[in-house]
Formats: sequence, structure tokens, C-alpha cells
Amino acid sequence: MKIIADLRSDTVTRPSPAMRAAIAGAEVGDDVLGDDPTVIRLQERMAELLGKEASLFVPSGSMANQVSIRSVTEPGDEIICDIHTHSYNYEAAGPSALCGCSLALLHGQRGIFTAGDVEAAIRPNDSHFAHSRVVIVENTNNRGGGSVWPVETVAAIGEVARRRGLHLHLDGARLMNACAAEGVKPTDYTRHVDSVSTCFSKGLGAPVGSIVAGSGAFIRRAHRFRKMFGGGMRQAGILAAGALYAIDHNLERLVKDHANARHLAEALAELPGIGLDPCDVQTNIIIFDVDERLGTSAELAERLGARGVAVFDTGPSQIRAVTHMDVNREQIDFAIGVFRELCSGIAVA
Repeated sequence: MKIIADLRSDTVTRPSPAMRAAIAGAEVGDDVLGDDPTVIRLQERMAELLGKEASLFVPSGSMANQVSIRSVTEPGDEIICDIHTHSYNYEAAGPSALCGCSLALLHGQRGIFTAGDVEAAIRPNDSHFAHSRVVIVENTNNRGGGSVWPVETVAAIGEVARRRGLHLHLDGARLMNACAAEGVKPTDYTRHVDSVSTCFSKGLGAPVGSIVAGSGAFIRRAHRFRKMFGGGMRQAGILAAGALYAIDHNLERLVKDHANARHLAEALAELPGIGLDPCDVQTNIIIFDVDERLGTSAELAERLGARGVAVFDTGPSQIRAVTHMDVNREQIDFAIGVFRELCSGIAVA
């Protein structure tokens, strides 16, 4: 059956006709040589939006995080992050393979840890130990179910990082979702961190690209590692134009995705065989448990797909569904109907 509600990820969005027109009309140059005018405009726009001195356009969120890490570390340094952090789980061991860094893993609540957790994880200044160098905060946290960091928690971690000489990096792939959920500006978060990345190809709907922002010196070093990691692009203004369109037109509408996620979560929570607290759904990501009476999560995902609803099984008994601009309320209601059909055979305890 044709997929009617694709809830696998907010990365599956396709550029709108208006975004395609902006891409087609983009003025371009050679970004490796530093003269693509659309890339320059995007980088200036994002540096201002994120409250940093400079920014750098890169192909992906993983590269954004890895050039950020490599720009401030040396092999043998250690990164402090939560066990659910994207850089640990989904970047092909980049911190160790590309940067030579070890990871000190924290066990926060849905990916969110405290300043005290960071303080306790910092290594003593002793030649026996790795050198604690970077703290990564992922906001929103993907594996945490789109959990949103309180601004005051990021501020407290920033204070510890400054006092202890650590670099604080904000993996803000979905930072704009966090801002929409909290009703705050990006700078309310970014003023507490040394560097930040954010993604254009998730909830904002652009086809490709992320940005890294920080001080001028940091971005100059990041530019070198972008080249080293194979991220130098030529007429990249074609991609930057999609990102600029997304920033101009798709920020305010993120609240619609959040509302659709809550609508879906509230319906799923009422079904037998589904373990979910709707209060945990703060943004556009829903993670729920599957009772064994429905089979494994992979089996349930396969049955959903056969009926037109695409999701990801993220564990033997866990499924993730993500709302985005290419799934409207009618499609969400269709998905709810399919879930009800599949769960209807389970007796309520």
C-alpha cells in the first residue's frame, strides 16, 4: 500500500514549490573559494540569528558536530555528554574515529543532565586521565523523545564549563523546535554556549544542510576541518537558498507539528498495548513502548507500513513517530485509525 502518513522522521520532508523556485533562482559562486553570495548571506543571517560572531554552512548535522568537536580538541581529550546524545549514537563513532576523543557518558533524564552531573564527570588534572575538554548538550534530544532543555539548565552548565575551562557545544539540530516549544529566541540558549549547530533539513524542510556558529577564530578552524572531512562544496548557493527560504518561512509553523504530535500521542496513549505518557511529548517526536501482545516493534512497524503508516522501530519493543510539515492533521487521523485497528484485538486489562 502507498504510504499515506510517513512518520519515520522529519528528514523525509520534500521542498515545497516555493522553496524549489528559490533554489532554482539562487545566485551562486564557488564556496570553497569563499565567493558564493547566497552561502555568504546564509552564514551572515545565521550568525546574527544565533548570536555568534560567525557561522559556517556544512552538508550535514553530523559534520556540523564533528567539525565543532575537532576544532577544539586534540586526540586523547574527552567529551562529556548524555548516553542518548546524537554524537555518541548516530555519527558512526566520529568522536573517536575523526577526533581521537573518548566519551564520558552521563545518564540524565530523557537526555537532559545537570550542571552537577558535568562537574562530577570532569577528570582530575592528572597525567593518568583523559583531558576533559568538551560538553555537548543536544536540544531537543532525539532519543529522549524530542525533550526540551530548560534555558536555566543550559545556563548552569555554561557556568560550570567556563569556570572549569571546557568548551560547551550545543547540538541544536532541532533547536528551532525547542524555541517554538518554550516560546524563546535561539539566543536565549546560545548565549550560554561556545558553539552551536542547527539543521535545515529536519523540521524546517530544506533538502540539505546545517550550520555551525561560534567565534571568528572557532569558525576559521572549523572551516579547515570541514575541508579535511570532505565537506567543501562549490556552487553551494543552490543548497543555501533552500535553507534561507526555510528560515524565512518555516520557523513559526513548527508549533503545528508539535500540536499534531500531541494529538497523535493522546490518541495512542488510550490504546491497549501502547505504553506512552502524552506529557512526555514536548515537540514533534513521539517514542512509545509496544506490548508483546502486538508482537515486536519491528513486526508492528511492518504491519503499520502495510496499511500506509511508516514509523521506525528503535528497539525490540519501542517505536518512534515524528510529525513534520509534510504530514497534516488529516493524515495524523488516518494514522490513528490504523493504530486503533491493529490494537483492537488486545483485551483491556
